[in-house]
Amino acid sequence: MTEGWTYAKAGVNIDQKSSAIASLVKELKYKRTGKGQQVRMKNLFASLIDFGDDYLTLATDGVGTKLLIAEELGIWNTVGIDCIAMNVNDTICVGAEPVSFVDYIAIDKPNEAITEEIGIGLQKGAELSNMEIVGGEIAVLPEMVNGVDLSGTCLGYVPKNKVVTGQDCKEGDVIVTLKSSGIHSNGLTLARKVFEANGYKMTDSCPGLTKKVGEELLTPTRIYVKDVLDILSKYEVHGLIDITGGGLRNILRMKEGLQYVIDDPLEPAPVFKKIQELGGISD
Repeated sequence: MTEGWTYAKAGVNIDQKSSAIASLVKELKYKRTGKGQQVRMKNLFASLIDFGDDYLTLATDGVGTKLLIAEELGIWNTVGIDCIAMNVNDTICVGAEPVSFVDYIAIDKPNEAITEEIGIGLQKGAELSNMEIVGGEIAVLPEMVNGVDLSGTCLGYVPKNKVVTGQDCKEGDVIVTLKSSGIHSNGLTLARKVFEANGYKMTDSCPGLTKKVGEELLTPTRIYVKDVLDILSKYEVHGLIDITGGGLRNILRMKEGLQYVIDDPLEPAPVFKKIQELGGISD
Protein backbone atom coordinates (compact mmCIF):
# COMPACT_ATOMS: atom_id res chain seq x y z
CA MET A 1 0.00 0.00 0.00
CA THR A 2 1.38 3.41 -0.93
CA GLU A 3 2.25 5.57 2.05
CA GLY A 4 -0.02 8.60 2.38
CA TRP A 5 1.32 12.13 2.37
CA THR A 6 2.29 13.84 5.62
CA TYR A 7 3.86 17.19 6.47
CA ALA A 8 7.16 15.41 7.09
CA LYS A 9 7.03 13.68 3.70
CA ALA A 10 6.40 17.08 2.10
CA GLY A 11 9.54 18.40 3.79
CA VAL A 12 8.01 20.11 6.83
CA ASN A 13 8.89 18.27 10.05
CA ILE A 14 6.63 19.70 12.76
CA ASP A 15 8.54 17.98 15.58
CA GLN A 16 11.83 19.45 14.40
CA LYS A 17 10.20 22.87 14.14
CA SER A 18 8.95 22.57 17.72
CA SER A 19 12.44 21.68 18.90
CA ALA A 20 13.91 24.64 17.03
CA ILE A 21 11.38 26.99 18.64
CA ALA A 22 12.15 25.60 22.09
CA SER A 23 15.89 26.06 21.60
CA LEU A 24 15.30 29.71 20.68
CA VAL A 25 12.81 30.54 23.41
CA LYS A 26 14.96 29.11 26.21
CA GLU A 27 17.53 31.83 25.50
CA LEU A 28 15.01 34.68 25.75
CA LYS A 29 15.20 35.30 29.49
CA TYR A 30 15.44 39.07 29.92
CA LYS A 31 12.47 40.71 31.64
CA ARG A 32 11.83 44.40 31.17
CA THR A 33 11.51 46.68 34.21
CA GLY A 34 8.86 49.39 34.30
CA LYS A 35 5.71 49.79 32.25
CA GLY A 36 5.21 47.45 29.31
CA GLN A 37 6.16 44.07 30.77
CA GLN A 38 5.09 40.88 29.07
CA VAL A 39 2.34 38.82 30.66
CA ARG A 40 3.92 35.38 30.62
CA MET A 41 1.19 32.90 29.80
CA LYS A 42 1.53 29.73 27.74
CA ASN A 43 -0.35 28.86 24.56
CA LEU A 44 -1.68 32.32 23.68
CA PHE A 45 -2.07 33.15 20.00
CA ALA A 46 -0.84 36.72 20.57
CA SER A 47 1.52 38.04 23.24
CA LEU A 48 0.11 40.25 26.00
CA ILE A 49 1.95 43.35 27.24
CA ASP A 50 0.83 45.04 30.46
CA PHE A 51 0.07 48.68 29.66
CA GLY A 52 -2.04 50.20 32.42
CA ASP A 53 -5.75 49.51 32.09
CA ASP A 54 -5.20 47.64 28.83
CA TYR A 55 -3.06 44.89 27.44
CA LEU A 56 -1.22 45.64 24.24
CA THR A 57 -0.91 42.61 21.96
CA LEU A 58 1.67 41.62 19.39
CA ALA A 59 1.40 38.90 16.75
CA THR A 60 3.72 38.16 13.86
CA ASP A 61 3.37 35.75 10.94
CA GLY A 62 3.97 35.32 7.24
CA VAL A 63 2.33 34.00 4.10
CA GLY A 64 4.70 31.07 3.57
CA THR A 65 4.87 28.99 0.41
CA LYS A 66 1.57 30.37 -0.87
CA LEU A 67 3.91 32.96 -2.39
CA LEU A 68 5.35 30.29 -4.70
CA ILE A 69 1.89 29.82 -6.21
CA ALA A 70 1.48 33.59 -6.58
CA GLU A 71 4.82 33.70 -8.38
CA GLU A 72 3.95 30.80 -10.70
CA LEU A 73 0.60 32.32 -11.67
CA GLY A 74 1.77 35.93 -11.62
CA ILE A 75 -1.09 36.82 -9.25
CA TRP A 76 0.12 38.97 -6.36
CA ASN A 77 -2.90 41.07 -5.41
CA THR A 78 -4.32 38.66 -2.81
CA VAL A 79 -1.29 37.56 -0.76
CA GLY A 80 -1.34 40.85 1.14
CA ILE A 81 -4.77 39.88 2.44
CA ASP A 82 -3.26 36.62 3.67
CA CYS A 83 -0.45 38.48 5.42
CA ILE A 84 -2.92 40.67 7.30
CA ALA A 85 -5.24 37.75 8.05
CA MET A 86 -2.58 35.50 9.54
CA ASN A 87 -1.78 38.20 12.09
CA VAL A 88 -5.17 39.70 12.93
CA ASN A 89 -6.80 36.27 13.25
CA ASP A 90 -4.28 35.45 15.98
CA THR A 91 -4.75 38.86 17.59
CA ILE A 92 -8.49 38.45 18.07
CA CYS A 93 -7.95 35.09 19.81
CA VAL A 94 -7.11 36.95 23.03
CA GLY A 95 -10.12 39.22 22.59
CA ALA A 96 -8.01 42.08 21.25
CA GLU A 97 -8.83 44.53 18.48
CA PRO A 98 -6.06 44.99 15.89
CA VAL A 99 -5.10 48.64 15.39
CA SER A 100 -1.72 48.90 13.63
CA PHE A 101 0.37 46.80 11.27
CA VAL A 102 3.87 46.80 9.78
CA ASP A 103 4.85 44.60 6.85
CA TYR A 104 8.18 43.09 5.81
CA ILE A 105 8.95 42.16 2.22
CA ALA A 106 12.18 40.39 1.31
CA ILE A 107 12.79 40.28 -2.44
CA ASP A 108 15.62 39.26 -4.75
CA LYS A 109 15.34 42.41 -6.86
CA PRO A 110 13.08 45.49 -6.82
CA ASN A 111 9.88 44.97 -8.81
CA GLU A 112 7.36 47.81 -8.76
CA ALA A 113 4.60 45.73 -10.33
CA ILE A 114 4.85 43.02 -7.67
CA THR A 115 5.09 45.38 -4.70
CA GLU A 116 2.15 47.41 -6.01
CA GLU A 117 0.01 44.28 -6.23
CA ILE A 118 1.08 43.19 -2.75
CA GLY A 119 0.12 46.65 -1.53
CA ILE A 120 -3.37 46.25 -3.00
CA GLY A 121 -3.88 43.11 -0.92
CA LEU A 122 -2.43 44.66 2.23
CA GLN A 123 -4.77 47.63 1.86
CA LYS A 124 -7.79 45.34 1.39
CA GLY A 125 -6.85 43.30 4.44
CA ALA A 126 -6.40 46.45 6.50
CA GLU A 127 -9.86 47.68 5.49
CA LEU A 128 -11.43 44.35 6.43
CA SER A 129 -9.71 44.57 9.83
CA ASN A 130 -10.31 48.29 10.52
CA MET A 131 -6.56 48.63 10.99
CA GLU A 132 -3.91 51.03 9.73
CA ILE A 133 -0.65 50.00 8.09
CA VAL A 134 1.79 52.39 9.76
CA GLY A 135 5.12 51.26 8.35
CA GLY A 136 7.17 48.45 6.89
CA GLU A 137 10.38 47.37 5.23
CA ILE A 138 11.37 46.18 1.78
CA ALA A 139 14.69 44.35 1.93
CA VAL A 140 16.46 43.65 -1.38
CA LEU A 141 18.50 40.50 -0.72
CA PRO A 142 19.66 38.93 -4.01
CA GLU A 143 22.21 36.70 -2.26
CA MET A 144 19.68 35.37 0.26
CA VAL A 145 16.26 35.36 -1.39
CA ASN A 146 15.08 33.80 -4.62
CA GLY A 147 11.70 35.41 -5.22
CA VAL A 148 9.59 37.09 -2.54
CA ASP A 149 8.90 36.56 1.15
CA LEU A 150 6.12 38.46 2.90
CA SER A 151 5.39 38.74 6.62
CA GLY A 152 4.10 41.27 9.09
CA THR A 153 3.44 42.19 12.70
CA CYS A 154 0.16 43.35 14.23
CA LEU A 155 -0.35 45.57 17.28
CA GLY A 156 -3.66 45.32 19.10
CA TYR A 157 -5.20 46.14 22.44
CA VAL A 158 -7.74 44.70 24.84
CA PRO A 159 -9.05 46.05 28.17
CA LYS A 160 -7.80 43.84 30.98
CA ASN A 161 -11.32 42.89 32.00
CA LYS A 162 -12.08 41.73 28.43
CA VAL A 163 -9.05 39.54 27.75
CA VAL A 164 -9.73 35.96 26.56
CA THR A 165 -7.13 33.33 27.48
CA GLY A 166 -9.03 30.05 27.35
CA GLN A 167 -8.58 29.52 31.07
CA ASP A 168 -12.27 30.21 31.75
CA CYS A 169 -13.40 27.26 29.61
CA LYS A 170 -15.50 24.84 31.62
CA GLU A 171 -17.58 21.69 31.28
CA GLY A 172 -20.79 22.40 29.38
CA ASP A 173 -19.41 25.20 27.22
CA VAL A 174 -20.49 25.10 23.58
CA ILE A 175 -17.95 25.04 20.73
CA VAL A 176 -19.02 27.34 17.88
CA THR A 177 -17.15 27.29 14.56
CA LEU A 178 -16.76 29.85 11.80
CA LYS A 179 -16.26 28.50 8.29
CA SER A 180 -12.99 29.04 6.44
CA SER A 181 -12.63 30.36 2.91
CA GLY A 182 -10.45 27.38 1.98
CA ILE A 183 -6.93 26.28 2.80
CA HIS A 184 -5.90 29.76 4.03
CA SER A 185 -2.10 30.11 4.48
CA ASN A 186 -1.09 26.90 6.24
CA GLY A 187 -0.29 23.53 4.72
CA LEU A 188 0.47 24.92 1.27
CA THR A 189 3.72 22.96 0.98
CA LEU A 190 1.84 19.70 1.52
CA ALA A 191 -1.02 20.76 -0.77
CA ARG A 192 1.33 21.72 -3.60
CA LYS A 193 3.29 18.48 -3.29
CA VAL A 194 0.12 16.38 -3.37
CA PHE A 195 -1.22 18.03 -6.52
CA GLU A 196 2.18 17.89 -8.23
CA ALA A 197 2.63 14.20 -7.34
CA ASN A 198 -0.70 13.51 -9.05
CA GLY A 199 0.34 15.29 -12.23
CA TYR A 200 -1.51 18.55 -11.68
CA LYS A 201 0.04 21.91 -12.49
CA MET A 202 -1.14 25.08 -10.79
CA THR A 203 -2.75 26.12 -14.09
CA ASP A 204 -4.73 22.87 -14.47
CA SER A 205 -8.38 22.20 -13.75
CA CYS A 206 -9.16 19.40 -11.31
CA PRO A 207 -12.42 17.44 -10.90
CA GLY A 208 -14.24 18.59 -7.77
CA LEU A 209 -12.77 22.09 -7.80
CA THR A 210 -14.54 25.07 -9.37
CA LYS A 211 -11.31 26.96 -10.11
CA LYS A 212 -7.88 26.07 -11.45
CA VAL A 213 -5.69 24.35 -8.85
CA GLY A 214 -3.48 27.37 -8.24
CA GLU A 215 -6.40 29.79 -8.11
CA GLU A 216 -8.13 27.56 -5.56
CA LEU A 217 -5.02 27.48 -3.37
CA LEU A 218 -4.62 31.27 -3.69
CA THR A 219 -8.10 31.96 -2.28
CA PRO A 220 -7.43 34.63 0.37
CA THR A 221 -7.48 33.71 4.03
CA ARG A 222 -10.75 34.77 5.63
CA ILE A 223 -10.40 37.67 8.05
CA TYR A 224 -12.58 37.03 11.12
CA VAL A 225 -12.03 40.35 12.92
CA LYS A 226 -15.46 41.94 12.49
CA ASP A 227 -17.32 38.67 13.09
CA VAL A 228 -15.41 37.85 16.28
CA LEU A 229 -15.53 41.38 17.71
CA ASP A 230 -19.29 41.36 17.12
CA ILE A 231 -19.62 38.04 18.95
CA LEU A 232 -17.48 39.32 21.83
CA SER A 233 -19.72 42.38 22.17
CA LYS A 234 -22.84 40.23 22.57
CA TYR A 235 -21.82 37.02 24.31
CA GLU A 236 -19.59 35.70 27.09
CA VAL A 237 -16.69 33.96 25.33
CA HIS A 238 -14.29 31.74 27.27
CA GLY A 239 -11.83 30.78 24.54
CA LEU A 240 -10.94 31.59 20.94
CA ILE A 241 -8.88 29.35 18.67
CA ASP A 242 -7.34 30.02 15.27
CA ILE A 243 -7.25 26.70 13.38
CA THR A 244 -4.03 27.27 11.43
CA GLY A 245 -0.72 25.47 11.94
CA GLY A 246 -1.46 22.48 14.18
CA GLY A 247 -5.03 22.18 12.95
CA LEU A 248 -7.69 21.04 15.40
CA ARG A 249 -4.98 20.22 17.93
CA ASN A 250 -4.88 23.95 18.64
CA ILE A 251 -7.99 23.39 20.75
CA LEU A 252 -5.66 21.80 23.30
CA ARG A 253 -4.12 25.23 23.86
CA MET A 254 -7.23 26.07 25.86
CA LYS A 255 -7.67 25.08 29.50
CA GLU A 256 -6.07 21.76 30.41
CA GLY A 257 -8.02 18.96 32.02
CA LEU A 258 -11.08 19.26 29.78
CA GLN A 259 -12.23 17.04 26.95
CA TYR A 260 -13.22 18.97 23.83
CA VAL A 261 -15.88 17.17 21.77
CA ILE A 262 -16.76 18.18 18.20
CA ASP A 263 -19.92 16.23 17.40
CA ASP A 264 -21.27 18.27 14.48
CA PRO A 265 -18.30 19.56 12.45
CA LEU A 266 -18.62 21.85 9.46
CA GLU A 267 -18.45 20.19 6.07
CA PRO A 268 -14.85 20.57 4.82
CA ALA A 269 -14.32 22.78 1.78
CA PRO A 270 -13.91 20.78 -1.47
CA VAL A 271 -10.20 21.61 -1.64
CA PHE A 272 -9.57 19.74 1.64
CA LYS A 273 -11.45 16.68 0.39
CA LYS A 274 -9.47 16.73 -2.86
CA ILE A 275 -6.10 16.98 -1.07
CA GLN A 276 -7.11 14.16 1.26
CA GLU A 277 -8.25 12.00 -1.66
CA LEU A 278 -5.18 12.58 -3.83
CA GLY A 279 -2.74 12.36 -0.95
CA GLY A 280 -4.14 9.32 0.82
CA ILE A 281 -4.32 11.41 3.99
CA SER A 282 -6.28 10.11 6.96
CA ASP A 283 -8.74 12.19 8.96
